[in-house]
Amino acid sequence: MKDSDSIPETPPKTNGSHRYANSARFIIKAVCKFISMLGGMYLLLGDATSVAVKGLLISDQQIGRSSLFAQMVRVGVRAIPIVFLVQMAIGMIVPLQIFPKLDEFGQAEQIATINAISGFREFGPLMTAVVLCGFAGASIAAELGTMVTAEEIEALEASALNPVRFLVLPRLLATIIMTVMLTVIADVVIIASGMLTAYKLGIDPDIYIQLTFEAVGIRGFATGLIKAAVFGLLIGLIACFLGLAVKPWQGSEGVGHATTNTVVYCIVAIIVADAVFTLIFYSYGLFN
Repeated sequence: MKDSDSIPETPPKTNGSHRYANSARFIIKAVCKFISMLGGMYLLLGDATSVAVKGLLISDQQIGRSSLFAQMVRVGVRAIPIVFLVQMAIGMIVPLQIFPKLDEFGQAEQIATINAISGFREFGPLMTAVVLCGFAGASIAAELGTMVTAEEIEALEASALNPVRFLVLPRLLATIIMTVMLTVIADVVIIASGMLTAYKLGIDPDIYIQLTFEAVGIRGFATGLIKAAVFGLLIGLIACFLGLAVKPWQGSEGVGHATTNTVVYCIVAIIVADAVFTLIFYSYGLFN
């Protein structure tokens, strides 16, 4: 046997620079994709705004009310039981979590203050929007993506009908309106369930209601609704963009990717927007 046959060959060393180059290419590609998506959503929002303005000024360009109401029912009304259940659980969990510590210092009635502030400013709009990400956002993306693969969008354009006017704008307005309305319902449910829990813990309902109104006035209520409107805009815009971005040849696989990405992107966008709005409101003293 030769010496060369008895000694195993040393495997070639991997060049670390290739890994770094691949990582850099991946990051650059992801950043370019993100910027492209932001640009596409900006253009889509501009088209929707233009169509909405034309609808207000020109009678022939008005949005179909039946289409808008149908989307409001599909997006918001059917989500009421889910929002009700989620917010009722939150309104019960928060008092139960903080009661022992507050009771140690003789401040158990401040449950009302904490529950009201967290509910109106954060949990009301935020959790409602998260529920609508899966309930409305995924549905809109799947519906529009299916229409793209079935070439229904091309049929509309061939008939000189604007898809933004007939498909995008009703869904966009529906998500904005219903997110705000569902947030109002969520605020009421959080306060009611929190008051019921506090009553079981020995707190007078009259004191609870008084402290709730003292903690959150019109300003606190309005900041929550502003957040809800922006969250609804983000859900509708991301869902419509990703649904229309499906290519006709991608088929059901493209629709599935669009649906999954819609839920993920919407949740991330909502949380980031919530953090930005909280910083802005805090900086301008709107939480005082």
